[in-house]
Amino acid sequence: MSRTKQAFTLIEILIVVIILGILAAVVIPQFSEASNDTRVSSVMTDVKLLRSQIQLYKAQHNEVYPTTWGPSGQLDMYTDVSGNTNATYTTTFRFGPYLLRVPPNPFTGQNTVTVVAGGDYPAGGAADMNQGWWYNSATGEVRCHVPDPPAGPATPDGTAVNTL
Repeated sequence: MSRTKQAFTLIEILIVVIILGILAAVVIPQFSEASNDTRVSSVMTDVKLLRSQIQLYKAQHNEVYPTTWGPSGQLDMYTDVSGNTNATYTTTFRFGPYLLRVPPNPFTGQNTVTVVAGGDYPAGGAADMNQGWWYNSATGEVRCHVPDPPAGPATPDGTAVNTL
């Protein structure tokens, strides 16, 4: 009685490795697109939140937009009807706070706000991917402050994220 060992041949192993490589090449780009789609969705939610809080501030402050952001800003402290800030609630400082903190930009991780007092959003968007948000205190416009594509992100249909 002869005993033979059964094992995989080198060719069989190579074929399995090649098939796994092809499957990985097909699946991995889909995961990276899903990650980008999640960031786009998050930007849309954050921009909607920021815009709604800016509009609420405006409604409570004689149709005037906030002019300061961040720590000790008009959106994260208590304010009076004139927009003066205070750390605690009083009968005079009865409005706000509108935000507990500025949400980080999902593409850059920055929660900074570039405040301008007029003018249009810069052509081409931000200079780099190290910015947070862009805000025009004259018009109340707020945007995700990133470069235009291809340097900056785009939605699945190709729309620049900084135009949302």
